Amino acid sequence: MLVMMSHLRPLMFVVFVLNFRTASAQLDFEQEPILYSSATATDPVARLIESIKSGESRVTWEPGHGYLKSLMVELNVPESSQVLVFSKTSLQISRITPRTPRAVYFNDDVYLGWVQRGDVVEISAADPQLGGTFYTLDQRSPETPAFTRETSKCLQCHGSSHTRRTPGHIVRSVFPDSGGQPVYRLGTHLTDDSSPFNERWGGWYVTGTHGQQRHMGNCTLDNEEVSEKLDVDSGANVTDLSSHFEVRPYLTPHSDIVALMVLEHQVTMHNILTAANHAGRITVRDADIMNKALERPDGFESESTERRFSSAAESVVKGLLFCEEARLSDPVAGTSGFTTEFAARGPLDPKGRSLRQFDLRTRLFRYPCSFLIYSEAFAALPSGVKSRVWKRLDEVLSGNDTTSKFDHLKAEDRQAIREIICDTHPEAESLTAAAAGG
Repeated sequence: MLVMMSHLRPLMFVVFVLNFRTASAQLDFEQEPILYSSATATDPVARLIESIKSGESRVTWEPGHGYLKSLMVELNVPESSQVLVFSKTSLQISRITPRTPRAVYFNDDVYLGWVQRGDVVEISAADPQLGGTFYTLDQRSPETPAFTRETSKCLQCHGSSHTRRTPGHIVRSVFPDSGGQPVYRLGTHLTDDSSPFNERWGGWYVTGTHGQQRHMGNCTLDNEEVSEKLDVDSGANVTDLSSHFEVRPYLTPHSDIVALMVLEHQVTMHNILTAANHAGRITVRDADIMNKALERPDGFESESTERRFSSAAESVVKGLLFCEEARLSDPVAGTSGFTTEFAARGPLDPKGRSLRQFDLRTRLFRYPCSFLIYSEAFAALPSGVKSRVWKRLDEVLSGNDTTSKFDHLKAEDRQAIREIICDTHPEAESLTAAAAGG
């Protein structure tokens, strides 16, 4: 027995180390240099909380919606962004049903969740360094707004493989029963701009037209024991939700299809940026340790360091340029003012072009480069990652990179995107410098 144990020790040690590393990898965002739960957030919600404390800002409570409207004004979240989800897949599931859906409102960096007679407004944001940050605002405290930052509870879902193992956001499509409960044995879909149209929006209400394409929204499995198929035809091309539930308690009667498509893209793009940020900062940490141990000069980049920076940068470039976007087979049109309002936010180049302008015939945007290239999350990318992002963008947009993953970009697309970025982005010199550097 002793001999057997001596032979097993090396194996047991290896298994222990592997298990430790696996567990550790899942918590990379709680280690140096991220320190997610203990770090001070700098997202728009955190800034608003500090502004309220200093007396510079104020949110007010009103009957019916509580702090929602005032919060939207302070955070510049438009009503036209409203989308409605009736599946029981969020914090206040006991109050969410197909008759009382949860409303989600968003801008580029902030997401708000509101339910009828809810105890809290659910708030999340894209922090430029931490990733998804999560808060609640107590609706039962009309005199003094009480914000609470949530960490471990939310991260059970929002810090998992669903979000690239970094704190992030999720848009999920489910097979809902008549009460809004997901029928998990039928599976779920994490949806983004690459998702097939027919896998999207199960458990969501969808208003808008989309021709012969079919999605999973606006319908339930009325009797899952009899049929496991949604009646997707009944949920298609819906422009009025009043037959599904009482729309008057909501800020608008819409759950706009274009807003849903933008939401799917930006949630995933934010997760990509967070993963690249964290990977880049951890790479710097590891490189510093190795450089000191091997007496290399500060800032030395080994092949491993370069490879890790490049891998993170490539994922950002692919996300920005919609490399895996699912094509539309019919035109899509929303029902609210979201399409017009979103596109008007610019910035516009001298020719009146913008990365926010929609196509909605064969793809989401006219110029397929994400508007989140202007975001704080993009700006905060570590230099080792971001310099490589700009270099790769130059290679692709100049036409020097002709690999198949960029085949969806025609020559005129590449030229237009390059011109728009050069005229509107505060770091545009990075693109022109990359071009000059060859």
